[in-house]
Amino acid sequence: MSVTTDPVRGRRGLPHARPERPTAPRRGPGAPWRERLMSGGFLLPAVILVAVVLIAPFCYTLYRSLFSDYTHSTFNDFANYGAFFTDPNLLRSLENTLMWVGGAIVLPTGMGLLIAMLTNATRWSRAARLAVTIPYAISGSAVAVVWNFMLTSDGAVNGALKGLGLGGLAGNWLLDWPGNTIVMIIASSWQATGVAVILFMVGLQGVPPETLEAAALDGAGPWARFRHVVFPQLRPVSIIVIGMSLVNGLKAFDLIFVLTQGGPGRATETLAVSMYQETFLFLRPGAGAAIAVLLTIIVLLASWTYLRRQLPTQGKV
Repeated sequence: MSVTTDPVRGRRGLPHARPERPTAPRRGPGAPWRERLMSGGFLLPAVILVAVVLIAPFCYTLYRSLFSDYTHSTFNDFANYGAFFTDPNLLRSLENTLMWVGGAIVLPTGMGLLIAMLTNATRWSRAARLAVTIPYAISGSAVAVVWNFMLTSDGAVNGALKGLGLGGLAGNWLLDWPGNTIVMIIASSWQATGVAVILFMVGLQGVPPETLEAAALDGAGPWARFRHVVFPQLRPVSIIVIGMSLVNGLKAFDLIFVLTQGGPGRATETLAVSMYQETFLFLRPGAGAAIAVLLTIIVLLASWTYLRRQLPTQGKV
């Protein structure tokens, strides 16, 4: 115990007692197990819900994909999966799905970032953002109806081209592959760009203006400021936007089904559309289940790989 001296009166003061360290409450030998049981009890309803809604249907779909499509189904190993290497319709469906993934990532992300940058601090920014985000509030079926009015042979696009004296550019937008797949990707991107604009605007508002001012004082031009200051700080938002676009491209269905129903023939089908066609129209549930399993695996692997590469070390999945 230390003794202090009063600097004013020059006399020895009262001794100071050392502060006692707080001690952790004692826990009995069964406390960790009780805590685990309590936390498990809180998690149990969510686990049951996920198991009933997601895991159980997936397991049954996987089981059904191993059987034939006849009235009395028999076990046929992986014959339904082998059709992906022999059926030209499924090969085209896989090709279309890859096209949708590429277009769904590049167009909404690029256009969303461009529109967000152009309207970030302009006078008409609110009106411009509202005009871009309104399509996102419309259902996919309604978007398909609007674009069907525009893309038919006697639709608005061909009418406008003929009115401008560019009738030679008019075409059958929904009949010729791969042009029909490309215009449907553009239509989907018109709808999906709105949410990308919203997310990028949130990211831009989080960029400290001091960093931009410092870069401008150092002589950095607009492109240099965007490349070295703004864009690195938009990485968290970019991860979300690209991840959403990746999943949307893999599960594209409603717009395709309303516009072309996978046609002409089966030229514009994606894996999601082929799954529906095989299961409910062609009455081949085994083949449809195999497509569903393959699509699920592709979505999970693509999402996991992308997030694992993009998230920081502490947040890797």
